[in-house]
Amino acid sequence: MAKVALLVGEGFEDSEFHVPCQRLRNAGHQVRVVGVKRGDTAHGKRGKIKSRIEHSARDATVDEYDALVIPGGHAPDRLRLDTDVVKFTRAFMDSGKPVAAICHGPQLLIEAETVRGRTLTSWPSVRTDLLNAGARWIDEPVVEDGNLITSRKPDDLDAFCDALLERLDGHSGQAASAAS
Repeated sequence: MAKVALLVGEGFEDSEFHVPCQRLRNAGHQVRVVGVKRGDTAHGKRGKIKSRIEHSARDATVDEYDALVIPGGHAPDRLRLDTDVVKFTRAFMDSGKPVAAICHGPQLLIEAETVRGRTLTSWPSVRTDLLNAGARWIDEPVVEDGNLITSRKPDDLDAFCDALLERLDGHSGQAASAAS
């Protein structure tokens, strides 16, 4: 089964962390929480969930993982200020391995300079930032472009997780959008 890095920081969107984590684990995949500093605890913005950072982005390598998941919330905006997190994200995008970002997660992809020429979706307030970074933005529950899977919001979590699990189970994803 796949080993998945779940990239979190303080203020992540609780459901966008919890639901993919549970769905991945229930499918038999190994999930490891990656963040700025190993041993720190990150708290969800709604105060319902907290998670211990198991692996620092500084020490993590793409070779250790089969996929990367970036939940939204306030965390991506904070994580984009950490050069090690940005390098890890860029390396993942460059690797061709699956990268799944939801809601505000694409803010980190913008900082990693990996969205130019890509088609994706996000929370509506990130739309202009993505367009300014050279991406094509569409309003769909799930958008797949190469190795990149994006979704807009917590209401899209089922479709988001389905697309990621399909990719991890060896099925090829679509190059454009796929609505649930």
